[in-house]
Amino acid sequence: MDKQELGAFLRSRRERLRPEDVGLPAGSRRRTPGLRREEVAVLAHISTEYYVRLEQGRAPRPSGEVLAGIAGALRLTDAESDHLHVLAGTAPIRSNLHRRDVRPSILALIHRLPQTAAIVTSAAFEVLAWNDLAAALMEDYAELDPRDRNLARKAFLGPRARTTALYGISDAAEFRLHVVKELRATLARYPTDPVVIDLVEELRAGSPDFARLWERHDVQSAPMLTKTFDHPVVGEITVDCDSLTLTDRDQHLVLYTAPPGSRDAETLALLDVLGTEAVGSSGPPPPRG
Repeated sequence: MDKQELGAFLRSRRERLRPEDVGLPAGSRRRTPGLRREEVAVLAHISTEYYVRLEQGRAPRPSGEVLAGIAGALRLTDAESDHLHVLAGTAPIRSNLHRRDVRPSILALIHRLPQTAAIVTSAAFEVLAWNDLAAALMEDYAELDPRDRNLARKAFLGPRARTTALYGISDAAEFRLHVVKELRATLARYPTDPVVIDLVEELRAGSPDFARLWERHDVQSAPMLTKTFDHPVVGEITVDCDSLTLTDRDQHLVLYTAPPGSRDAETLALLDVLGTEAVGSSGPPPPRG
């Protein structure tokens, strides 16, 4: 049970609510934002003293029933409720370390997919595997040190992270917010993983934007269904973006495709022909995976 993180999460969710959001009268002007602690306690059917101790990180582990009551009182989404249970230690943690080995069948699959750029990412946004079209669309990851293949690090700490969108994508701000939300959930699942801990600390120390977003304690990401790249060779290309969860290893298979017969499909086909030369790399083709 991470008492301090649990308290901070509860406080952040309480402060975002207005009395009218939960059917309470607004009443007189409030000195602090959000609901009062005693209001949350009444809605959750627990004592005010116990809820105060939860927010202060001084309470014993709450039961599943208590957490369900608090989740309802704070109007938590499913993702936020799951995160609450993980912080309280009532949900299983997969492992002490997140998986970074990709299943062989997935490695084979991404190289068989026609006209599809595909990457596999870890729970900490490391690019673990990719196919040739992904290398042509984004970057030849084979030319990079494994540390430099981390998309979170690229988004917030890259040489031009504050002025240039990652790979020219149109939704760079949304992607950065997605990264923060996902990393917070990842840290809750792997609270002793040094790779995850060090990455979050590095981002908090090196990026004011990351630090600001981190303090919001958000954990639910909106799906990114399309993405537009401003490619240095072929120009603007809009693709469908589908992220499939590989639950056995807590990884994601991300697929970029374009509708058949569209201009964007033709551009993807051109990139497939150009290969990694389209992003200015040289040397032999990258190893697969």
